[in-house]
Amino acid sequence: MNQYEWHELDEEVLFSITQIFKALSDPTRVKILNLVCSREYAVNEIAETLHLGQSTVSHQLRFLKNLRLVKARREGTTIYYSSDDEHVKTLLTQAIEHADH
Repeated sequence: MNQYEWHELDEEVLFSITQIFKALSDPTRVKILNLVCSREYAVNEIAETLHLGQSTVSHQLRFLKNLRLVKARREGTTIYYSSDDEHVKTLLTQAIEHADH
């Protein structure tokens, strides 16, 4: 088992970490992140798949994008969202595995 190594955290890093956990504390955002970690999705696809309103999805995606947890790619008039970082996938996967443990 890996030993955890203590790190001194400056205020900027501490704020960033707490924002990530704040994002993961909302069930709707976790559902969206879980979905977009698998592949790119348009807002309407996310809304349909998760049975959510399009405005709710757009609002949550804006929140996640501001934290750089998701990224957006425009194709014509459609914007596709996906995970922005492998660390996000790892964090989410570990949280899911921990919850299932």
